[in-house]
Amino acid sequence: MGNRPHHPFIHILDDDSLLIIFIFCRPVLIDEDENDDERILQGGNWARERWWYKLVQICQRWRHLVLASASYLDLCLVCTFGTPVADMLAHSPPLPLILDHLYQDQVTAEDEEGVFLALQHRNRVRRIRLRMPLPNLERLIVAIDGEFPVLEYLYFGPPPNYLATSTLMFPETFQAPRLHHLLTMGIVFPIGSSLLMTHVGLVTLSLQNSRSYFSPNDLLERLLLMPHLETLLVYIRFPFDSQSLLTPLTTTVTLPNLRWFVLGGPMAYLEALLLQITAPLLEKFHILSLYPRIFRVSCLLQFMSAAENLRFGSTRFRFSREVVFVWIYPQAGARMYSFYTHIYIGDLLGMHLQMASMARFVRELTTAFSVVEHLTLENEWYAAPLDGPTQWRNLLRSFSSVKTLLVDQELVGDVSRSFRLDEGESPTDLLPELQGLSYSATGRDAGDAFTAFADARQKAGRPITLSRL
Repeated sequence: MGNRPHHPFIHILDDDSLLIIFIFCRPVLIDEDENDDERILQGGNWARERWWYKLVQICQRWRHLVLASASYLDLCLVCTFGTPVADMLAHSPPLPLILDHLYQDQVTAEDEEGVFLALQHRNRVRRIRLRMPLPNLERLIVAIDGEFPVLEYLYFGPPPNYLATSTLMFPETFQAPRLHHLLTMGIVFPIGSSLLMTHVGLVTLSLQNSRSYFSPNDLLERLLLMPHLETLLVYIRFPFDSQSLLTPLTTTVTLPNLRWFVLGGPMAYLEALLLQITAPLLEKFHILSLYPRIFRVSCLLQFMSAAENLRFGSTRFRFSREVVFVWIYPQAGARMYSFYTHIYIGDLLGMHLQMASMARFVRELTTAFSVVEHLTLENEWYAAPLDGPTQWRNLLRSFSSVKTLLVDQELVGDVSRSFRLDEGESPTDLLPELQGLSYSATGRDAGDAFTAFADARQKAGRPITLSRL
């Protein structure tokens, strides 16, 4: 070979070495930096389970080695849109099956027949993810009965546009002793359903837009049977029976492993649940919507104070025409939030009154916001979100530890006016720990918006750095 470096061929490797390499080829279903809530809840990209398909086509040796090590490599067959399921079942080894039909507006007769064929192999079905039009689900749901001995993941429901009229009833005969992840949308569960009474090993439970009615006590009693839960989403749409809240709540639940909690529904229902649930290891909390004029902040504070791992370091507000979005992150630069909600402030006719309620709501959360060091104020659709400097000051006073402030372009005028000092007022009364203020603005005078405040802080011996973006 002369002076050329020696390049050995991969074929000289023994089988054990090849298997080690193949193991490293197996992809994760959710990337480490994944921060899409919906994608995480849905279990990631199941198409990646076909990673080994190309390996078995390289050569006969690799094919034999991969298929002979199917259990070690955790091989699965993926049944999805366009998959010739009948041929795959007839000509493939009896590997575990994954049914993945997610977000498809139209389902062909061939695809629907493929799902039926796969569901007939109950002892092989490991994961099911079916989200398709209601007529297809109505035909398929009857096949999800009996026992699925190796089923670990079940995601079932119609697209959002079908939820208002969904009346799917889950089969009472369904059993899955190894089920760890149960996610349903628009499904009716009888109160005594065994599906929520026998699966004590659940790690993920998501009841989205269910039209079943569970009183707070009903739901709490079922959660008592699920000590391993790490993710819990409860958003139950029903004709709310306020009389059920008159019954004293006798069940309290501690979820020792819960990391992610999503909650939505009538305000009184949310309050009742928050007062009875404790999640000491919670890291991520999402309330789907809040109405500040009727929601008791004390319930929220009590729940969050018991969550020792809930970290608040950076807060972002986004003001729109009728909603204020609030994200709180564990620290600046984090991609995943610790707390998220959207606060409804109503239409423009009641804007000022609603925004006053929102400002009061934030003030009542002072114990949570007082540790925040980074604050961002954004605007999605400018509509005078706060009524004058007083309301802006009331909002900003909740952030006594903020060191950096970022202000969006349309909010510069209102925020800068809230920094104007009244007679006898100290420039350090508002945001006393502030060190840096960044803002985006256009126009001849925009660059001077915060100059007077910066000068006053300089004279007071607490200088800040202004940055115009």
